[in-house]
Amino acid sequence: MKADFWHKRWEAGQTGFHQRKPNAHLVDHVQTLNLPKGARIFLPLCGKTHDIAWLMAQGYHVIGAELSALAIEQLFNELGVTPDTTDLGKLKRLSADSVEIYVGDVFDLTQDTLGHIDATYDRAALVALPSNMRTQYAAHLAKITNIAPQLLVTVQYDQSVMNGPPFAITADEVHTLYDNIYTLERLAHDDAEGGLKGHPATEEVWLLRQ
Repeated sequence: MKADFWHKRWEAGQTGFHQRKPNAHLVDHVQTLNLPKGARIFLPLCGKTHDIAWLMAQGYHVIGAELSALAIEQLFNELGVTPDTTDLGKLKRLSADSVEIYVGDVFDLTQDTLGHIDATYDRAALVALPSNMRTQYAAHLAKITNIAPQLLVTVQYDQSVMNGPPFAITADEVHTLYDNIYTLERLAHDDAEGGLKGHPATEEVWLLRQ
């Protein structure tokens, strides 16, 4: 997907992917990551998700990456805090309290810039990318997080009746992308509440760890 696609979606308020409460799969399965309070959790392509505030309330330090500066402006407004901004060339870092967000292309983010990551939570990144970008993304994510354990949420539906984003990601594709990096455990396979844009869909939750 080109960056302009996502900028236009945020500018037009076409953000049906933005959930109005913390993701139920995160709430149910974050404990499988076995993280202490203060652990640093990375959310790629985070938008202004309510998952950030929920994770902060659990005592975690949240690090996000997001293309849309508008989304992050709205995020900090909703959090009720004014961030400090640091210009990092192609990226900007906005930080306050126990949250820091890198605004720009996630592929411009490096391990040195990101710093230590204890775990990754990917609900919105892999499913937002077309198939020709997913292999590059999976390898990049593992590299910049130093193969931190990951909680991954995917969706499956019939793409012949509707195309993404979010894109359908099969279990076979998850294994193809990550088997050479992680040990995979499928934690859940459930019908998506209310379907997806009027179509039946299922969601899977994966735990990826070395």
